[in-house]
Amino acid sequence: MRKIPFSPPDISELEIQEVCEALRSGWITTGPRTKKLEQKLAQYCHTDKMVCLNSATAAEELNLRVLGIGPGDEVLVPAYTYTASASAAIHTGATVRFIDCQENSLEMDYDRMEAAITEKTKAVIPVDLGGIPCDYDRIYEAVERKKDLFRPNSEIQKAMGRIAVVADCAHALGAEKNGEMTGALADFSSFSFHAVKNFTTAEGGASCWKTIPGVDNDELYHQYQLLSLHGQSKDALAKTKLGAWEYDIVGPWYKCNMTDIMAAIGLKQLERYPGLLQRRAEIIRRYDAALKPLGVETLTHFGEDYRSSGHLYITRVPNITEQQRNDIIVKMAEREIACNVHYKPLPMMTAYKTLGFDIEDYPNAYKHYANEITLPLHTKLSDEDVAYVIENFTEILKEYL
Repeated sequence: MRKIPFSPPDISELEIQEVCEALRSGWITTGPRTKKLEQKLAQYCHTDKMVCLNSATAAEELNLRVLGIGPGDEVLVPAYTYTASASAAIHTGATVRFIDCQENSLEMDYDRMEAAITEKTKAVIPVDLGGIPCDYDRIYEAVERKKDLFRPNSEIQKAMGRIAVVADCAHALGAEKNGEMTGALADFSSFSFHAVKNFTTAEGGASCWKTIPGVDNDELYHQYQLLSLHGQSKDALAKTKLGAWEYDIVGPWYKCNMTDIMAAIGLKQLERYPGLLQRRAEIIRRYDAALKPLGVETLTHFGEDYRSSGHLYITRVPNITEQQRNDIIVKMAEREIACNVHYKPLPMMTAYKTLGFDIEDYPNAYKHYANEITLPLHTKLSDEDVAYVIENFTEILKEYL
């Protein structure tokens, strides 16, 4: 019997050697490798700047803080996502308003999103779930149509003149839509480099943004540096210059910088990344060919105007109950195949129920969740592993379809 883990990291000797070199260099916190990774990722995503941090949650939070979003403001977030999409906004003191899914899609119901915009709304957080870019054209149409309601409360908000589109691209490094890479699609974007992601630095993440007329990108980058390192006017690398020990603290801010050890992993991951994405696409095609004829619903990762990063293989088994879904996952586990659920909607979680949210108000999110099963999709899977997953999943499903 094979043993199929859900999402192990794909680490090669290249990453191991680069980490060893970082350790030998004596520079293990934020330094030259972090700066190099920022430059390489900015080039990859077709953005002017990239800021590497210790998580995507920190990246999203700093995006919101740079925008000046805080108490009294509202942020629109999908109900069907991981907690970080919402918690980052809550950390700033803003109020989250959840938006239900579309009836036949895991994306937000954009009509409901547009209807939810008020004078208090400062940002919408689309989530590129599974690595598939959202409908950014529709999102921008909505925020443009509601410009007359927008009340800016910071200089950068004044420069933008409308609600900010602050994308959660945690799953989506390397995805593209209409010829634009994720990172260049939204006003601000955040990426995750956690151990289970396509591209990993063990922990880690990054922020980037579109150039905003009237806003200096170098100054904006500097603001991220201040926010991510205690408001310290010089980072450790700058302080190594002769006689440059002195620094100032310009704000009592946060500590969420990336280390050079993490960046060392990322530099070699990025070199390998085109091949990793290609392998994910091959596995998706094999899953699709086997499961779609059975009537299993799956996300469409590749279309005429978009390409997914292939992060998650999300399926829905028609007409089964939540309990039957759970039974199928247990039966797969008994055959040493680890499956998952993406996601239990946030209004079902204790933290959000305590805030007053009720899943009854998000019927589409619950409907999508109740029969959702995520199959293993990662680059450590061999062709034989993929065949084993397909064989067992289809066999188990015979009694449910």
